[in-house]
Amino acid sequence: MIEEQDSRILAHLQKDGRATNQQLADEVGMSTSACWRRVRALEEAGIILGYAALVARERAGFAMSAVLHVSLERHDAKFVDEFVSRVTKRREVLECFATTGDADYHLRVVVQDMAAYNKFLDEFMFRIPGIRYVRSNVILKEIKTGVALPF
Repeated sequence: MIEEQDSRILAHLQKDGRATNQQLADEVGMSTSACWRRVRALEEAGIILGYAALVARERAGFAMSAVLHVSLERHDAKFVDEFVSRVTKRREVLECFATTGDADYHLRVVVQDMAAYNKFLDEFMFRIPGIRYVRSNVILKEIKTGVALPF
């Protein structure tokens, strides 16, 4: 379980990952040295995985986004390992989840346009051995997106 002070630190860092240690310490009501030690401990524990900029997908040229539902023919290690290995190397695949239900995996993919999406399917997805089907849901409008955990 995460302590209250750590929750406050994490909540603030999720809102402003560029805050200085002094700003963070002031925000969470700690001394700068204690705050720095707690942040370092959260990093070393693997709770803070890194720091990144949030980028506006469409403004950056990635006009198309889709959720793919993927089912494998068989679930033996050979096909699963091959699928996971290939998918994790593709930059277009932002997220991949092993799921219950009709599909074995759900992927969130971003590309520049429909032509790029078709190329992604034809030259990549449809060539992975062991895939039974790939179903696409093109995202028409993003209603809510986020990465911050609810501290």
